[in-house]
Amino acid sequence: MGCSICHLPPSPLPPHHHHHSRTSNPLQKLILTRRSLLFVSTTISLPTPLSSATTPQPLDATITDRVFLDFGICSSYFQNRTLGDDLSQCTDSQPLGRLVLGLYGKLVPITVSNFKAMCTGSSGSTYKGTLVQKIFPGQFFVAGRQGRRDKGEVKPPLELVKNSETVDSKAFLLEHSRAGVVSLCLSENDDDDDIKFNPNYHNVEFLITTGPGPCPELDNKNIVFGAVLEGLDVVRTIASIPTYKPAERIRQYNDFAEFIGDGRAKNARAIWNKPLQTVYISDCGEFKVVKPTLPPTLP
Repeated sequence: MGCSICHLPPSPLPPHHHHHSRTSNPLQKLILTRRSLLFVSTTISLPTPLSSATTPQPLDATITDRVFLDFGICSSYFQNRTLGDDLSQCTDSQPLGRLVLGLYGKLVPITVSNFKAMCTGSSGSTYKGTLVQKIFPGQFFVAGRQGRRDKGEVKPPLELVKNSETVDSKAFLLEHSRAGVVSLCLSENDDDDDIKFNPNYHNVEFLITTGPGPCPELDNKNIVFGAVLEGLDVVRTIASIPTYKPAERIRQYNDFAEFIGDGRAKNARAIWNKPLQTVYISDCGEFKVVKPTLPPTLP
């Protein structure tokens, strides 16, 4: 009878012996598979020296210039057209008050320079004697539409700098966050196409937000270039003036006409939101700032 123990397989090594055999070779410690490298690269976050470059820089909304706009109501303008092409000669003008605007000349220098030129008349044109074209209650009002002076519109200016800021994304970063924000009309511009297509066209139509809340629908579409420093009560007065509002059925007809491509739809909408009183800019100009810059007014 043979000894059965002689035929048993060799006993397995103790667990601690197996561990020692796997790590005893120092070369094996340096072997990394591609999968291991991918795992390490996705789990270890290293500081990037360019991270500070992605931090948005604060916008320089320093007030460099101040201008004023005087507003009034000319009750006899539509009844008696003997005023010619100058509303500022209205004899029965009812003053509404003055707005003092602070302009952000460091942020959008071309837009500010052109606006000042329209206030002083050095552009070959002026806002003086022109109408507030539209009022959107609870949002903003629009002035500076170009066209015929005998209709209270701005004479197209010829002596302005071409505004390259209208295609600069940095010019659209400020928001219409409160009442009294002054902005160059782009999405809200309603100058006639024959004026816009002129090679010498310069957009000078502007809007002022009336509050009480922000107007986020205007953000990233229009260039904020200033704010009302004095006269928010005048802004509220203008915002309260009644406007033409079409009946719901007329709106539906207009929507259908626009859908089928009827050009008369756009012409009909031109009178929507127009004030029922003749609100106009009776005077405008520039204040000479003693100090080179004034503190920012936007938060």
